[in-house]
Amino acid sequence: MFRDRNEAGERLGAALSDLHSTPATVLGIPRGGVVVAAPVARAIGAALDVVVTRKLGAPGNPELAIGAVAAGVRVIDGSAVRMLGVAPDYLEAETARQEREVLRREAAYRGGAPAPDLSGRTVVVVDDGVATGATAVAALRRARAAGSSRTWFAAPVGPAGARALLADECDRSVILEIPANLRSVGQWYERFDQVSDAEVRAALADAEEAG
Repeated sequence: MFRDRNEAGERLGAALSDLHSTPATVLGIPRGGVVVAAPVARAIGAALDVVVTRKLGAPGNPELAIGAVAAGVRVIDGSAVRMLGVAPDYLEAETARQEREVLRREAAYRGGAPAPDLSGRTVVVVDDGVATGATAVAALRRARAAGSSRTWFAAPVGPAGARALLADECDRSVILEIPANLRSVGQWYERFDQVSDAEVRAALADAEEAG
């Protein structure tokens, strides 16, 4: 169990201590992943930014992921699409809607500032946990497309098979806890409150001021 996202980030930062002298950028997946990413960035002396992803929700069940998007990246769960009989026009409309939301949130979180230059840098993508893995895959592909030289993924908790799922998407994954039966990410935190956009912007501003 983790006390909260901050403690989870401190424990992740300790696990990533060998990156301390490496030119690196930590990218948190909003919203909760940014709160975890902030102490990771402090621990390894890295810059902090965001990589915005959005889940593609199934028809009539938006919490059920059939894929995910990031800027310039689409990840579609073909087996889920076929099993649920998702119509192509629904999939295209949902994808376009979430891509617009990605761009809106990126601009809002950064206050209109440009995305960081990731060329030649080690990038650590951080989330507060892994469920289906679709958003993690989208975030990692976005980091690679932006030119990162090495791409890592880090999370406090994830399901069995998470490392295998991400093996082809990153150079290394660090997941502290992999329970045999992960029902939800939140069950591994004593405190798992909703994170607001204001908290995300505050974390980014604090990191920039400290950096």
